[in-house]
Amino acid sequence: METDDAHMVHHVAERLLKAHPRLDAGAVHSAVETAYDELRYARVRAYLPVLLERRAGDLLGKGFHDSP
Repeated sequence: METDDAHMVHHVAERLLKAHPRLDAGAVHSAVETAYDELRYARVRAYLPVLLERRAGDLLGKGFHDSP
């Protein structure tokens, strides 16, 4: 993973943890990394952080979307 992408993945994970402090940090980081692996070849990189956040939420399951 390139440095800029690693920074982006970390930032997205931290943002999710801040918004959902009850989630397990390891699970959040893993979900964001999995989302990155699925989406890293996206042509429009400007939307990648938003896409990572949404996909990670999907991977984390229903509880993620229900909590504030």
